This record gives sequence, structure tokens and C-alpha cells, in this order.
Amino acid sequence: MNKILVANRGEIALRVMRSAKEMGIKTVAVFSEADRNAPFVKYADEAVCIGPPASSQSYLRGEKILQVCKDLGVDGIHPGYGFLSENADFARKVKEAGITFIGPSAEAMDIMGDKLSAKAAAKKFNVPMVPGSEGAIQSLEEAVRVAKETGFPLLIKASAGGGGKGMRLVEKVEEVEEQMKLAMSEAKSAFGDDAVFIEKFVSGPRHIEIQLLADNHGNIVYLFERECSIQRRHQKVIEEAPSSVLTPELRKQMGECAVNVAKACNYSGAGTVEFLLDDTMNFYFLEMNTRLQVEHPVTEMITGLDLVKEQIKVARNEKLAFKQEDLRINGHAMEVRVYAEDPQNNFLPDIGKLQVYRIPKGTGVRVDDGFEEGMDIPIYYDPMIAKLITHGKDRKESIDRMLRAISEYRIVGVETTLDFCAFVLQHEAFLSGKFDTNFIKHHYKPEYLVKQDKTEEQIAAIVASGLFGSATAAANDTEGTTAKTGSKWKKNRLLQ
Repeated sequence: MNKILVANRGEIALRVMRSAKEMGIKTVAVFSEADRNAPFVKYADEAVCIGPPASSQSYLRGEKILQVCKDLGVDGIHPGYGFLSENADFARKVKEAGITFIGPSAEAMDIMGDKLSAKAAAKKFNVPMVPGSEGAIQSLEEAVRVAKETGFPLLIKASAGGGGKGMRLVEKVEEVEEQMKLAMSEAKSAFGDDAVFIEKFVSGPRHIEIQLLADNHGNIVYLFERECSIQRRHQKVIEEAPSSVLTPELRKQMGECAVNVAKACNYSGAGTVEFLLDDTMNFYFLEMNTRLQVEHPVTEMITGLDLVKEQIKVARNEKLAFKQEDLRINGHAMEVRVYAEDPQNNFLPDIGKLQVYRIPKGTGVRVDDGFEEGMDIPIYYDPMIAKLITHGKDRKESIDRMLRAISEYRIVGVETTLDFCAFVLQHEAFLSGKFDTNFIKHHYKPEYLVKQDKTEEQIAAIVASGLFGSATAAANDTEGTTAKTGSKWKKNRLLQ
């Protein structure tokens, strides 16, 4: 494999290209008009504009991407995550074009891309399942019957897709009909498939996922777990590895179940099996993501492996160079997703120019990003600016290092989730490990950050007035014209 096209954008495109370069592989970037000046475009050996900003007219144009591959003599395509990464039809067309798809087979994607077929496949290997319907609900009468048998509260969930779309919480039988219709309508709109099923609502769940690697020669290993319970809108904001609650015995049990899920679909490459862990430490299969995960860096930090390089090696039909007994957990890693969102306004996406953008550095700190100072945050894509990752000898050092890194991260021009992440990392529930996916519901209110802002702003103003004199006025003037209000980190940075 001499040349790889990265069918993605931003930080993940840049991250894939760096690993490819270390392997002596040339890279090709495809980009939209909105990303013309993005770092990943400049970094690639070759770059081709494939359309207007909207992803439907650029990054989702599989045929156009394949034409670029043909024109430039590309050997393989790495899809990153999102966009076409779990599109089985695209994977088939890549194979038909004689190009290597750096990921699992289209058949594995088909099985695991639909939650119902995924559950059916996993069930054959006795992987624990959340109680609920056996398949898609066919009628209201069936829904009411299954709901009564399952018990309340329960979830109505879309068979296709993810990200919380097509998911409805039902607490009593009188709500079943209305919530069924809403879930089906949302699923149809989001995924083009209105199939839904019913699952028991697991109270106080933790979101634990197991990273897998599988080659084409029957070798499968699990690279331990990631804790992904800090979420907003059913999407992750903070991840860590390993989890603070898993025992070695439970880790092994969950890891072996994840391996069985991979066997159920003849999986190849890097993949992730997601589980729910209830408050009595029972775990249940949730789904499998047939791609590289956003949070893969925390696994890399504790294992010393480069998952992108491993994906490429598997795609080249190489055998895994290690066995399960060779793998060890080294220290602890944290990742916070730096989103251009306002945590004081229901995490609504924010847009604007990165008027100041300086990343933290130092021992144990890694930043995967795709932006530079002066760039605009486009409205067309996911609002993630960067992933901030830290590694330490234990959980405490990893958290301390993350708090230090957050305090050094300088972003002016847009609101970000850095404030919220710092709040979580210092909260007793997080520090003690006694938290679940309901952290925001139970422990967070927007005014908590406002209170912190006022206190720190006052202290910063007093210090600044004493030390900097007239320079403070200029800083405050800058703050008023360039920085959005409400970020304690931004206010402090402008005074530094």
C-alpha cells in the first residue's frame, strides 16, 4: 500500500495522515470548499476539492471520492469516523473498484450497523442482552404487550443509526402509542428506516466500551475498556481508560464477550463493542461501532499502540504482532472533547473565528486538532475543535494533568466545553468514580459555571489591576470586542 486517500476532514484526517507518513505511505486529502485552507489539506501529499461545504455535496459523495482514487492511483481508503465510515454500500464499491477499504467488510457492517441484527448475532454467542423485544415492533398492540412484559421505564429505540436519534423514554403504558409514533418518525427522518424496538431502561447505567483489533487470520484481541459515561444529548464529552470501577475479572469477562461479538460477524480491523453497566455491575450488549472511535487516543495512551497503523497493517493482510497475554494497561488516560458549544446554553453549537488559539503542551499532554488560529468554525459539520488527551501513572495524575492542560488552553472567539469539562473533573462524583450517564442531570446546572466565572473574573481583575496597570484596560477592551462572554478560561487567558 503506497498511497492512501483519507475520506474525512479535520482532526481525524490529520491524525490518520501522520501515521501513514510514519509508515512511508503517501496521502491524499479530499476537501470541501469550506475546508480549503484547513491543516489536513496542507499536510497531505495531494489534495482535491470535491464539492461545496455541505457534506452531502462533498464528504458523502462516494462516487466522486472513488474517481479521485482512480485519477491519482490510490491503493487504499481510510474513512476515519462519521461520513462514509460505516456505509456498507460504499465499502462494497471500494472493493469492486480494486481499492483496499481500511476497515471491516461490508458484510460485517451490515450485521452490526442494524441494532436488531447485531443483537441477534451477539445473542448466538450468549452475550448478555438488555431485556426487551426480540425484533422490530410490528404494531401498536405488540408494542403495548412487550412494554407490559418488559416493565417500565423502558426505551423505544431506532434500529438504525445512533446518537440518541429515534430514542424515546416511556414511563407508563399510556405513553406508548405517542412515543412509538415520535420515535418512528424521527428514525425515518434521520436514517430512512422507521424500524424501532423496545428495551428495558437500565437505571443508573455506565457506558463502557471495549476496543477490539482483529486480523484476517482469525486473531482477535481486546485492548481493554474505555469509560464514556459523561455525556450530553447521548453523546460523549469526557472519556477515560481504564474505567475506575471494573475489576480485573469483570474486565476479562467483558473483553471476552466483545471478542465473541466480533466472531459473530467475522470482524476484521479496529472496532468497538459498547456495553451498559448497571448499578449492580451487570453488563449488557448495546451495539458495535465498525470503525475507529473518536476516543481511540486514550486506548493508545494506555497500550502504547497506534490503532491507525494497526488498521493499515490488517488491511495489508498482516497478522497481529501480539496476543492477548502480551497486552498490559500502562497508567491512566483522559480525553475531553473540545466542542464549540455553549455549556451555559444547553450546549448549543457556537460559530465564529478562532481569534486566539493556543494549545497546551508538556509531559503527558496530547492534542488532536484540525484548526489553526484565525480559522472560522464552519457551521456545516460537527462542532468539535479538538480532542485534549492526558496520560499519567494513575487516575489522579491524569486528572491533575488534564486540569493543568485545560487551564493552559487558550481559545478566544467561540464558546467551548472546556469550562464544563473542568467542572466535571473537579466534581466529587467524578473523582470518587460514583457517576453514570446521568451526571449532567444530577450534578450540573449552567449557573454553576456562571458563579465560577464571576468569582474568578473578580480575582483576575484585582490581580491584573495591581500588576499590569493600564495594560488591564487594553485587555478588558480586547475582551469586550473579541471574546464571547461566559468562559472563565477565556477571561483568564486574556489577562495572561
